[in-house]
Amino acid sequence: MPTIFVLNGPNLNLLGKREPGIYGGQTLADIEAMCLEEGRKLGLTIDFRQTNHEGLLIDWFHEASGSAAGIAVNAGAYTHTSVALHDATRAIGIPVVELHLSNVHAREEFRHKSLLAPAAKGVICGFGAHSYILALNALNTLLHTSK
Repeated sequence: MPTIFVLNGPNLNLLGKREPGIYGGQTLADIEAMCLEEGRKLGLTIDFRQTNHEGLLIDWFHEASGSAAGIAVNAGAYTHTSVALHDATRAIGIPVVELHLSNVHAREEFRHKSLLAPAAKGVICGFGAHSYILALNALNTLLHTSK
């Protein structure tokens, strides 16, 4: 079974408590359970991780290049600030789908620009926790159409 890394950036460990009006009431553990179930349905192994540290997130991108078929990433605020994460996305040679719980384009101006998007295969935003499921399905489609 192909492995998909589902990577989460800063403050996502606070889901369920942090601004539920924006991010919803589900915890990261709830979202992980959803991803594991969707992975089973799609025949994918899900490696689900979260960090508040940019360097560790980049290390996981590098790790994925040798052991995963793709990455679904909610990089949180690093989406808008990290040239290093953009560079890692371009360097690893596997598909990356950027995702967000909220519609970043309907929020503050600084959230409208993604440094990851130009390097990613696609971007999914605004569907709450279901954004993760959509990202997994997108990666699964990419894996089956690129062969």
